[in-house]
Amino acid sequence: MEDERLRSNERETTTGLIAHWRAIPLYARIIVAVALGVVAGLALGDSAHILETPAKLVLRLLGALAPPLILLAIVQALMRAHLAGGQALRLVALLLTNTLAAIFIGLAVANVLQPGAWTTAAPGAPAKSSGGAADPLMQFLDSVPKSILGPFGDNGAVMGVIFIAVAFGVALRGLRTHEVRTVEDLVHVALSSLIAILHWIIDVVPLAVFGLIASIVGVSGFRDFLALGGFFIAVLTALALQFLYYALRIWLGSWANPLHVVAGVRDALLMAFSTGSSTATMPLTYELLRERVGLRERSASMGALIGSNFNNDGTALYEAMAALFVAQLLGMHLTFTQQILVVLTSVVASVGAAGIPEAGLVTMTMVFRAVALPTDYIALLLTIDWLLDRCRTAINVMGDVTVSCLLDGKVKEETREAS
Repeated sequence: MEDERLRSNERETTTGLIAHWRAIPLYARIIVAVALGVVAGLALGDSAHILETPAKLVLRLLGALAPPLILLAIVQALMRAHLAGGQALRLVALLLTNTLAAIFIGLAVANVLQPGAWTTAAPGAPAKSSGGAADPLMQFLDSVPKSILGPFGDNGAVMGVIFIAVAFGVALRGLRTHEVRTVEDLVHVALSSLIAILHWIIDVVPLAVFGLIASIVGVSGFRDFLALGGFFIAVLTALALQFLYYALRIWLGSWANPLHVVAGVRDALLMAFSTGSSTATMPLTYELLRERVGLRERSASMGALIGSNFNNDGTALYEAMAALFVAQLLGMHLTFTQQILVVLTSVVASVGAAGIPEAGLVTMTMVFRAVALPTDYIALLLTIDWLLDRCRTAINVMGDVTVSCLLDGKVKEETREAS
């Protein structure tokens, strides 16, 4: 009885610590991790390279989750979307056009500004420990599966199977009473379990940032952060150009005035920036399009409610720029064909990613692997990702608004009824 009471107290304490940790905004945890990483890097010097292992572990796990997350997110979005008639085809065409425009704007800005070349030399990878003895940390990292299905094709990867079994076993405990009556229920349970695991990984992202920053500062100094500042400026420039593109599309293809539209939905844009979630902003966006902008119900619902499940222009732009930035940082040249591959992968990765927490962080691993870029450098981008994530989320919402306006046409509802 006493042992059971002690175990219960331990569980409550652990749950309380996790709740307190999650109560702190992710961006605040990352800022603290960056500051502590700088201090640790200056104190440890070259030996700080051992702290990069947490970053590699987090990126390995994100890479393993990315393909099934994208698969299930797209399947669920298509199953739940209520599309019919020619308006549906026009919606798809508008979403695809806006996403491609965003990616090409991002690649154009990255090619012109070349933020990855702002340093005098490409940064080298942190030094590895020498000696013939096997590194136990690397052995542990190698036992973590690179993909969820990978261990099942390798008879010797028993540890990988155990990792997957434990993760899904714990994640499904919270869904064990969920009834599965339809295929949609089955997809929902599978996606919910993966998102639960993703939340755990996001919880330790600040530890990965701490280790990576300490390793970079200790081994290479502050040289890498100059290029990171250039990347920050380049992304904001590209997002601003994408915003102007939206305004031009509304002006040319809709009866609404772009200035009136932006003024009408400013609360939704501010909410998207503050929360970093276009999904949470979705109901407000729909309401503002109906009440303040004056769009028809069908246009507002298709653009803001249905289209938002597929529209992630800001995320696609960011991922394409990130791939080009890291290639420039490493002194690699991505050919035109490789950049087209980045475009195609970014489009596929962005579709349906709205329902995934930290969607850009998850899908970026797929974009990097498409052109053989090392995913280790994604952790470096996490130091500024928390702010850029809010900026590109606001652009995602503005994309939903633009699609709604274009679907409403060049004639206002009252004018159409009078005619």
